[in-house]
Amino acid sequence: MSIAFTKENAERIAALLRQYPDAHAAILPALTVAQEQFGSVEPPMMELVATTLGVPAEHVVSAATFYTMFNKTPVGKYHIQVCGNLSCWLRGANDIVAAIKDELRIETGETTPDGLFTLTVVQCLASCGTAPALQINEDYYENMTPGRIVEVLRSLREEQKRP
Repeated sequence: MSIAFTKENAERIAALLRQYPDAHAAILPALTVAQEQFGSVEPPMMELVATTLGVPAEHVVSAATFYTMFNKTPVGKYHIQVCGNLSCWLRGANDIVAAIKDELRIETGETTPDGLFTLTVVQCLASCGTAPALQINEDYYENMTPGRIVEVLRSLREEQKRP
């Protein structure tokens, strides 16, 4: 199976290459484009980025595997990332994770059978003052409680049922 960037994304990456003095500087933004298009940056996507930028594949693999913001495996439509750092755990992140597991019937690192939700614990969401924090896709939720996260999850599931 051959994969390729859409015309629009190929143009975005070409613009990145013009923006940076060296193609290596475009690796992170190009990986972001790949993740937006494909949902993850598995090895074939990493190879595509390397080929498109004209850089060694190992440089792209190194960047993609170092940064936790890149999904190395497919995730659900809603990627739930709960902060597992000290501030959040002291303020109840473990209870938030337990509520998510109970509501969705999945464990950390798993995706619901319908492909809607994936649960991940991450190291920091830079929200210590409003802990516990979590992120669902690009949206941040702060001062969370088990009850509030269950409401959010149920609301997202309901959205999927609407035409």
